[in-house]
Amino acid sequence: MTNLIHPTAYVESGAILAENVCVGPFAVVEAGARIGSGSRIGAHAVVHAQVKMGADNILHPHAVLGGLPQDTGFRAETESWLEIGDGNVFREGFTAHRATKPGAATVIGSGCYFMNNSHVAHDCRIGDKTIFANNVAIGGHVEVGSNVFMGGAVVVHQFCRVGAYAIVQGTTGINMDVIPFTLIGGRPAKHYRLNIVGLRRAGIVGDRYKVLSAAFRLLRNKKSLDELQSTEELQYLKDWLAADSKRGMHGFMSISSTDNE
Repeated sequence: MTNLIHPTAYVESGAILAENVCVGPFAVVEAGARIGSGSRIGAHAVVHAQVKMGADNILHPHAVLGGLPQDTGFRAETESWLEIGDGNVFREGFTAHRATKPGAATVIGSGCYFMNNSHVAHDCRIGDKTIFANNVAIGGHVEVGSNVFMGGAVVVHQFCRVGAYAIVQGTTGINMDVIPFTLIGGRPAKHYRLNIVGLRRAGIVGDRYKVLSAAFRLLRNKKSLDELQSTEELQYLKDWLAADSKRGMHGFMSISSTDNE
């Protein structure tokens, strides 16, 4: 199937479009951009030159991909990238910037959903099936795991990590790392329990859930996880905790009757 490009769209010579790509009115696709098959570029959306995009992505009107990093020391001639997987949705006003170092990339996985006016800064890495609600903004070099939900107006400081299957409560400010599989919120932000609903939906139930519940309690009490039964989730948690952290880790709410797992 051939591409459908509106007469008012501006697709520069040298842009690479796979089959069945739709480009809407007044949209811009710069030379060097690579658009995967089945993708749809909405009205007034912009795909800059240094974007590599997979298949079946949807850009709603006024989304902008691959813009210059908001870094006062960045040189525009630096060749860096924004790399995007398959099947993502970028709603109105979404922005994502390319990386700051030569040859490096800001990376967005597959199956993500980014709501209105959310933002992914330079050098970030976003996993698969992650959701940003309206007005979420993450700083440079932030790592967000897969299956994360970021509530409305969440702000994340540069170099923070948000582990897989975490939920960040709306309007929370994150300036340290967020433990995988947990819910976090408050001012200052604190972990307060496991992401029970998200884990159940992912099929992490039974003994697998019990191990994570025990791990959460041990972490809250600053105890070792070594005696727990090994599971895929526990190994991911251990690896995540062992990895380098530039910001340290958010703490825990005090134990109460509402914390029960």
